[in-house]
Amino acid sequence: MCNPISLARKNIRDLKPYSSARDEYSGKSGVFLDANENAFGSVSEMRLNRYPDPRQQQLKEKLAAVKGIDPEQIFLGNGSDEPIDLLIRAFCEPREESIMILPPTYGMYSVCANINDVGILEVPLTDEYDLDLPEIEQHLSPAVKLIFLCSPNNPTGNSLSQKAINALLESFQGIVVLDEAYIDFAPDKSWLPQLSEHANLVILQTFSKAWGMANLRLGMAFANPEMIQILNKIKYPYNLNGVTQEIALKALDNLQKRDQMVAQILQERETLRQQLCQISFVEKIHESDANFLLVKMKNARSIYEKLLEKLIIVRDRSSVLLCDDCLRITVGTPEENQTLIKMMQAL
Repeated sequence: MCNPISLARKNIRDLKPYSSARDEYSGKSGVFLDANENAFGSVSEMRLNRYPDPRQQQLKEKLAAVKGIDPEQIFLGNGSDEPIDLLIRAFCEPREESIMILPPTYGMYSVCANINDVGILEVPLTDEYDLDLPEIEQHLSPAVKLIFLCSPNNPTGNSLSQKAINALLESFQGIVVLDEAYIDFAPDKSWLPQLSEHANLVILQTFSKAWGMANLRLGMAFANPEMIQILNKIKYPYNLNGVTQEIALKALDNLQKRDQMVAQILQERETLRQQLCQISFVEKIHESDANFLLVKMKNARSIYEKLLEKLIIVRDRSSVLLCDDCLRITVGTPEENQTLIKMMQAL
Protein backbone atom coordinates (compact mmCIF):
# COMPACT_ATOMS: atom_id res chain seq x y z
CA MET A 1 0.00 0.00 0.00
CA CYS A 2 1.34 3.41 -0.93
CA ASN A 3 2.17 6.15 1.54
CA PRO A 4 0.34 9.33 0.40
CA ILE A 5 2.90 11.60 2.04
CA SER A 6 5.71 10.12 -0.03
CA LEU A 7 3.68 10.72 -3.21
CA ALA A 8 3.41 14.47 -2.63
CA ARG A 9 5.79 16.84 -4.41
CA LYS A 10 8.88 17.63 -2.33
CA ASN A 11 8.17 21.37 -2.23
CA ILE A 12 4.69 20.60 -0.88
CA ARG A 13 6.06 18.26 1.79
CA ASP A 14 8.50 20.97 2.88
CA LEU A 15 6.00 23.83 2.61
CA LYS A 16 5.29 25.94 5.68
CA PRO A 17 1.61 26.87 5.22
CA TYR A 18 0.19 30.33 5.74
CA SER A 19 -1.03 30.86 9.29
CA SER A 20 -4.14 33.05 9.54
CA ALA A 21 -5.34 34.93 12.59
CA ARG A 22 -8.06 32.35 13.13
CA ASP A 23 -5.52 29.54 12.98
CA GLU A 24 -3.70 31.11 15.88
CA TYR A 25 -6.85 31.78 17.93
CA SER A 26 -10.04 29.86 17.15
CA GLY A 27 -12.15 30.93 20.12
CA LYS A 28 -15.65 32.34 19.58
CA SER A 29 -15.53 35.11 22.19
CA GLY A 30 -13.12 37.90 22.96
CA VAL A 31 -12.04 41.31 21.76
CA PHE A 32 -10.86 40.58 18.22
CA LEU A 33 -8.11 43.02 17.29
CA ASP A 34 -5.88 40.59 15.42
CA ALA A 35 -7.17 40.15 11.85
CA ASN A 36 -7.54 43.72 10.56
CA GLU A 37 -11.30 43.30 10.28
CA ASN A 38 -13.84 46.13 10.31
CA ALA A 39 -15.09 46.08 13.91
CA PHE A 40 -18.17 48.19 13.11
CA GLY A 41 -19.93 45.44 11.21
CA SER A 42 -21.76 45.45 7.89
CA VAL A 43 -25.15 46.06 6.36
CA SER A 44 -26.24 42.50 7.13
CA GLU A 45 -27.45 41.04 10.42
CA MET A 46 -24.97 38.24 9.88
CA ARG A 47 -21.42 38.69 11.15
CA LEU A 48 -20.00 39.38 7.72
CA ASN A 49 -17.30 41.62 9.14
CA ARG A 50 -15.46 38.70 10.76
CA TYR A 51 -13.40 36.07 8.96
CA PRO A 52 -14.87 32.57 8.91
CA ASP A 53 -13.37 29.50 10.55
CA PRO A 54 -10.56 28.56 8.12
CA ARG A 55 -10.84 24.85 9.04
CA GLN A 56 -14.68 24.72 9.17
CA GLN A 57 -14.46 22.65 12.35
CA GLN A 58 -18.11 22.86 13.44
CA LEU A 59 -19.32 21.93 9.98
CA LYS A 60 -16.86 19.05 9.70
CA GLU A 61 -17.92 17.63 13.06
CA LYS A 62 -21.58 17.62 12.08
CA LEU A 63 -20.80 16.25 8.61
CA ALA A 64 -18.59 13.53 10.11
CA ALA A 65 -21.51 12.32 12.23
CA VAL A 66 -23.72 12.13 9.14
CA LYS A 67 -21.09 10.35 7.03
CA GLY A 68 -19.83 8.00 9.76
CA ILE A 69 -16.20 9.08 9.56
CA ASP A 70 -13.80 11.31 11.52
CA PRO A 71 -13.61 15.10 11.02
CA GLU A 72 -9.90 14.68 10.28
CA GLN A 73 -10.86 12.71 7.15
CA ILE A 74 -12.77 15.66 5.64
CA PHE A 75 -11.68 18.50 3.37
CA LEU A 76 -14.25 21.13 2.37
CA GLY A 77 -13.76 23.25 -0.71
CA ASN A 78 -15.28 25.74 -3.12
CA GLY A 79 -17.12 23.05 -5.05
CA SER A 80 -15.47 19.71 -5.83
CA ASP A 81 -13.34 21.56 -8.36
CA GLU A 82 -11.14 22.93 -5.57
CA PRO A 83 -9.97 19.55 -4.21
CA ILE A 84 -9.54 18.29 -7.78
CA ASP A 85 -7.17 21.19 -8.48
CA LEU A 86 -5.37 20.87 -5.13
CA LEU A 87 -4.80 17.13 -5.56
CA ILE A 88 -3.15 17.66 -8.93
CA ARG A 89 -1.14 20.60 -7.60
CA ALA A 90 0.05 18.65 -4.55
CA PHE A 91 0.96 15.32 -6.12
CA CYS A 92 1.99 15.95 -9.73
CA GLU A 93 5.25 17.59 -10.80
CA PRO A 94 4.49 19.94 -13.71
CA ARG A 95 5.79 18.74 -17.08
CA GLU A 96 7.04 15.51 -15.50
CA GLU A 97 4.07 13.57 -14.12
CA SER A 98 0.53 12.78 -15.22
CA ILE A 99 -3.02 12.01 -14.27
CA MET A 100 -5.15 9.33 -15.91
CA ILE A 101 -8.74 9.99 -16.96
CA LEU A 102 -11.26 7.56 -18.42
CA PRO A 103 -13.39 9.30 -21.03
CA PRO A 104 -16.18 10.01 -21.40
CA THR A 105 -15.95 11.67 -17.99
CA TYR A 106 -16.19 14.96 -16.11
CA GLY A 107 -14.25 17.65 -17.95
CA MET A 108 -12.65 19.47 -15.01
CA TYR A 109 -10.10 16.71 -14.38
CA SER A 110 -8.31 17.51 -17.64
CA VAL A 111 -8.87 21.27 -17.30
CA CYS A 112 -7.17 21.32 -13.88
CA ALA A 113 -4.32 19.18 -15.20
CA ASN A 114 -3.79 21.55 -18.12
CA ILE A 115 -3.82 24.57 -15.80
CA ASN A 116 -1.14 22.93 -13.67
CA ASP A 117 0.90 21.89 -16.74
CA VAL A 118 0.47 18.22 -15.85
CA GLY A 119 0.22 15.45 -18.42
CA ILE A 120 -3.04 13.63 -19.19
CA LEU A 121 -3.29 9.96 -20.13
CA GLU A 122 -6.66 8.99 -21.58
CA VAL A 123 -7.87 5.39 -21.43
CA PRO A 124 -11.46 5.22 -22.74
CA LEU A 125 -14.17 3.32 -20.97
CA THR A 126 -15.48 0.19 -22.66
CA ASP A 127 -18.47 0.35 -24.99
CA GLU A 128 -20.55 -0.51 -21.90
CA TYR A 129 -19.09 2.54 -20.12
CA ASP A 130 -17.05 0.56 -17.59
CA LEU A 131 -13.37 0.30 -16.62
CA ASP A 132 -11.06 -1.42 -19.08
CA LEU A 133 -8.63 -2.80 -16.49
CA PRO A 134 -6.16 -4.46 -18.91
CA GLU A 135 -5.88 -1.25 -20.93
CA ILE A 136 -5.49 0.84 -17.77
CA GLU A 137 -2.72 -1.38 -16.44
CA GLN A 138 -0.93 -1.25 -19.78
CA HIS A 139 -0.66 2.54 -19.55
CA LEU A 140 0.37 2.80 -15.91
CA SER A 141 3.85 3.96 -14.99
CA PRO A 142 5.53 5.65 -12.00
CA ALA A 143 4.79 8.99 -13.71
CA VAL A 144 1.02 8.45 -13.32
CA LYS A 145 0.20 9.79 -9.87
CA LEU A 146 -3.60 10.13 -9.91
CA ILE A 147 -6.44 8.21 -11.56
CA PHE A 148 -9.80 9.98 -11.66
CA LEU A 149 -12.92 7.78 -11.62
CA CYS A 150 -16.43 9.20 -11.79
CA SER A 151 -19.12 6.86 -10.44
CA PRO A 152 -21.96 7.35 -11.22
CA ASN A 153 -20.28 8.69 -14.31
CA ASN A 154 -20.89 12.03 -15.97
CA PRO A 155 -22.11 12.20 -18.75
CA THR A 156 -23.13 8.54 -19.09
CA GLY A 157 -25.01 8.20 -15.77
CA ASN A 158 -23.98 4.63 -14.94
CA SER A 159 -22.07 3.35 -11.91
CA LEU A 160 -18.68 1.79 -12.50
CA SER A 161 -18.02 -1.81 -11.47
CA GLN A 162 -17.22 -1.94 -7.76
CA LYS A 163 -15.12 -5.04 -8.34
CA ALA A 164 -13.03 -3.19 -10.94
CA ILE A 165 -12.63 -0.16 -8.66
CA ASN A 166 -11.43 -2.40 -5.85
CA ALA A 167 -8.93 -4.13 -8.15
CA LEU A 168 -7.54 -0.75 -9.16
CA LEU A 169 -7.24 0.37 -5.54
CA GLU A 170 -5.31 -2.77 -4.72
CA SER A 171 -2.94 -2.69 -7.69
CA PHE A 172 -2.28 1.02 -8.36
CA GLN A 173 0.63 2.55 -6.47
CA GLY A 174 -0.71 6.09 -6.86
CA ILE A 175 -3.91 7.79 -5.71
CA VAL A 176 -7.40 6.82 -6.88
CA VAL A 177 -9.83 9.75 -6.84
CA LEU A 178 -13.41 8.49 -6.83
CA ASP A 179 -15.90 11.22 -7.71
CA GLU A 180 -19.26 10.36 -6.14
CA ALA A 181 -21.11 13.57 -7.00
CA TYR A 182 -24.23 11.56 -7.95
CA ILE A 183 -23.97 8.73 -5.42
CA ASP A 184 -27.22 9.66 -3.62
CA PHE A 185 -29.20 8.69 -6.73
CA ALA A 186 -27.48 5.30 -7.14
CA PRO A 187 -28.43 1.88 -5.79
CA ASP A 188 -24.74 1.19 -5.09
CA LYS A 189 -23.49 2.47 -1.77
CA SER A 190 -20.73 5.01 -1.31
CA TRP A 191 -17.16 3.83 -0.76
CA LEU A 192 -16.97 5.90 2.44
CA PRO A 193 -17.25 2.83 4.74
CA GLN A 194 -14.10 1.43 3.07
CA LEU A 195 -12.17 4.69 3.28
CA SER A 196 -9.92 3.59 6.15
CA GLU A 197 -9.02 0.39 4.30
CA HIS A 198 -7.38 2.23 1.38
CA ALA A 199 -4.67 4.80 2.10
CA ASN A 200 -4.64 5.76 -1.60
CA LEU A 201 -8.38 6.51 -1.89
CA VAL A 202 -9.89 10.00 -2.12
CA ILE A 203 -13.68 10.29 -2.37
CA LEU A 204 -15.34 13.43 -3.73
CA GLN A 205 -18.94 14.40 -2.98
CA THR A 206 -20.92 17.61 -3.29
CA PHE A 207 -23.84 19.64 -1.94
CA SER A 208 -24.77 20.61 -5.51
CA LYS A 209 -26.85 17.58 -6.52
CA ALA A 210 -28.91 15.68 -3.94
CA TRP A 211 -28.79 18.57 -1.47
CA GLY A 212 -30.01 21.03 -4.12
CA MET A 213 -27.38 23.64 -3.26
CA ALA A 214 -25.39 24.19 -6.46
CA ASN A 215 -25.38 27.95 -5.81
CA LEU A 216 -23.63 27.35 -2.46
CA ARG A 217 -20.46 25.95 -4.11
CA LEU A 218 -19.61 23.41 -1.42
CA GLY A 219 -17.62 20.30 -2.27
CA MET A 220 -16.33 17.54 -0.02
CA ALA A 221 -13.21 15.39 -0.19
CA PHE A 222 -12.76 12.41 2.11
CA ALA A 223 -9.40 10.70 2.60
CA ASN A 224 -6.97 9.55 5.28
CA PRO A 225 -5.92 12.34 7.68
CA GLU A 226 -2.42 12.63 6.20
CA MET A 227 -3.85 13.34 2.76
CA ILE A 228 -6.30 15.88 4.21
CA GLN A 229 -3.40 17.64 5.95
CA ILE A 230 -1.69 18.08 2.59
CA LEU A 231 -4.80 19.68 1.08
CA ASN A 232 -5.19 21.96 4.11
CA LYS A 233 -1.57 22.97 3.70
CA ILE A 234 -2.05 24.43 0.22
CA LYS A 235 -5.64 25.70 0.22
CA TYR A 236 -6.39 29.41 0.48
CA PRO A 237 -6.65 30.44 4.15
CA TYR A 238 -10.39 31.21 4.11
CA ASN A 239 -11.48 29.08 1.17
CA LEU A 240 -15.03 28.53 2.46
CA ASN A 241 -17.03 31.59 3.43
CA GLY A 242 -19.00 31.80 6.66
CA VAL A 243 -22.39 32.14 4.96
CA THR A 244 -21.83 28.86 3.16
CA GLN A 245 -20.83 27.18 6.41
CA GLU A 246 -23.96 28.41 8.24
CA ILE A 247 -26.33 27.32 5.47
CA ALA A 248 -24.70 23.90 5.26
CA LEU A 249 -24.98 23.44 9.03
CA LYS A 250 -28.73 24.09 8.81
CA ALA A 251 -29.07 21.69 5.87
CA LEU A 252 -27.43 18.89 7.85
CA ASP A 253 -30.17 19.28 10.47
CA ASN A 254 -32.77 18.36 7.85
CA LEU A 255 -31.67 15.11 6.22
CA GLN A 256 -35.31 14.23 5.61
CA LYS A 257 -35.65 17.06 3.08
CA ARG A 258 -32.68 15.76 1.11
CA ASP A 259 -34.10 12.24 1.14
CA GLN A 260 -37.48 13.52 -0.05
CA MET A 261 -35.89 15.40 -2.95
CA VAL A 262 -33.87 12.34 -3.96
CA ALA A 263 -36.98 10.15 -3.92
CA GLN A 264 -38.89 12.64 -6.05
CA ILE A 265 -36.04 12.94 -8.55
CA LEU A 266 -35.83 9.15 -8.86
CA GLN A 267 -39.58 8.97 -9.47
CA GLU A 268 -39.42 11.73 -12.07
CA ARG A 269 -36.40 10.09 -13.73
CA GLU A 270 -38.40 6.92 -14.33
CA THR A 271 -41.44 8.87 -15.61
CA LEU A 272 -39.21 10.87 -17.94
CA ARG A 273 -37.51 7.69 -19.19
CA GLN A 274 -40.84 6.05 -20.00
CA GLN A 275 -42.10 9.10 -21.86
CA LEU A 276 -38.87 9.55 -23.81
CA CYS A 277 -39.19 5.94 -24.97
CA GLN A 278 -42.34 6.96 -26.83
CA ILE A 279 -40.60 9.68 -28.87
CA SER A 280 -40.05 8.44 -32.43
CA PHE A 281 -36.51 9.81 -32.92
CA VAL A 282 -35.20 8.51 -29.57
CA GLU A 283 -33.02 5.48 -30.27
CA LYS A 284 -31.64 4.57 -26.84
CA ILE A 285 -31.85 5.75 -23.25
CA HIS A 286 -28.79 4.69 -21.30
CA GLU A 287 -29.22 3.26 -17.82
CA SER A 288 -28.76 5.98 -15.21
CA ASP A 289 -27.83 6.02 -11.54
CA ALA A 290 -27.73 9.84 -11.54
CA ASN A 291 -30.17 12.76 -11.76
CA PHE A 292 -29.97 12.85 -15.56
CA LEU A 293 -30.43 10.64 -18.62
CA LEU A 294 -28.08 10.23 -21.57
CA VAL A 295 -30.32 9.85 -24.60
CA LYS A 296 -29.21 8.75 -28.06
CA MET A 297 -31.42 10.12 -30.84
CA LYS A 298 -31.49 10.81 -34.55
CA ASN A 299 -30.05 14.20 -35.47
CA ALA A 300 -29.26 15.06 -31.85
CA ARG A 301 -27.66 18.41 -32.70
CA SER A 302 -30.70 19.52 -34.64
CA ILE A 303 -33.00 18.48 -31.78
CA TYR A 304 -30.79 20.38 -29.33
CA GLU A 305 -30.98 23.57 -31.41
CA LYS A 306 -34.75 23.34 -31.86
CA LEU A 307 -35.22 22.89 -28.12
CA LEU A 308 -32.91 25.83 -27.50
CA GLU A 309 -35.07 28.02 -29.74
CA LYS A 310 -37.93 27.30 -27.34
CA LEU A 311 -35.71 28.08 -24.33
CA ILE A 312 -35.49 24.44 -23.28
CA ILE A 313 -31.83 23.90 -22.51
CA VAL A 314 -30.31 20.44 -22.43
CA ARG A 315 -26.65 19.45 -22.95
CA ASP A 316 -25.40 18.31 -26.33
CA ARG A 317 -22.82 15.56 -25.74
CA SER A 318 -22.63 14.42 -29.39
CA SER A 319 -18.98 15.40 -29.76
CA VAL A 320 -17.89 13.47 -26.63
CA LEU A 321 -16.17 10.11 -27.05
CA LEU A 322 -18.63 7.18 -27.08
CA CYS A 323 -21.60 9.57 -26.90
CA ASP A 324 -22.39 10.02 -30.59
CA ASP A 325 -25.78 11.66 -31.19
CA CYS A 326 -26.50 11.90 -27.46
CA LEU A 327 -28.14 14.63 -25.44
CA ARG A 328 -27.79 14.74 -21.65
CA ILE A 329 -31.11 15.64 -20.05
CA THR A 330 -31.28 16.62 -16.39
CA VAL A 331 -34.35 15.48 -14.47
CA GLY A 332 -36.34 18.61 -13.67
CA THR A 333 -39.56 19.32 -11.85
CA PRO A 334 -42.71 17.53 -13.12
CA GLU A 335 -43.72 20.74 -14.92
CA GLU A 336 -40.29 21.18 -16.54
CA ASN A 337 -40.18 17.56 -17.64
CA GLN A 338 -43.64 17.78 -19.22
CA THR A 339 -42.67 20.96 -21.06
CA LEU A 340 -39.70 19.08 -22.53
CA ILE A 341 -41.77 16.05 -23.50
CA LYS A 342 -44.50 18.12 -25.17
CA MET A 343 -41.93 20.01 -27.21
CA MET A 344 -40.17 16.81 -28.28
CA GLN A 345 -43.52 15.28 -29.27
CA ALA A 346 -44.19 18.36 -31.38
CA LEU A 347 -40.84 17.92 -33.13
